[in-house]
Amino acid sequence: MTKSELLNELYKKYGLDKEDTFRSPQGWTIITRAGIDKIQAQAHIDITYDCIEYTPGVSAAVKASADWNERKLETYGEANEKNCRQSYVLAMAEKRAMSRIALKLTGFYALGAFGEDEAENFKRPKIKVQEKEEEEEIEVSEENHITKTL
Repeated sequence: MTKSELLNELYKKYGLDKEDTFRSPQGWTIITRAGIDKIQAQAHIDITYDCIEYTPGVSAAVKASADWNERKLETYGEANEKNCRQSYVLAMAEKRAMSRIALKLTGFYALGAFGEDEAENFKRPKIKVQEKEEEEEIEVSEENHITKTL
């Protein structure tokens, strides 16, 4: 089976749909926060967290541990001013640890899929809507009627 076929099987197994995944600008498969939550719930993964380091608003590191399907795994999530634009670094570190452990246990990581919270540049690209700039001309006639031309 190809990598794409294996990923599609995992998407179906864990109830993911189109809104739960996207391609990063770098070409990686990214699973959204909602998708990660679906995977954890569908797989019944119980995760234990330990705060390894925390400086409020500056940096945090969280260890995630889980026993699942006879596998035991530990991994980490970290957030600091170099890799996170948010001030809630502890919550971001926890989200990153959760993404990593859920994706590693279920096989997504081995296929090159990442969670959108794992890096700032993994966010879904925003669709840009270009607005046409309109120039206004206002004319005032001798009778003080205002005419607006676009």
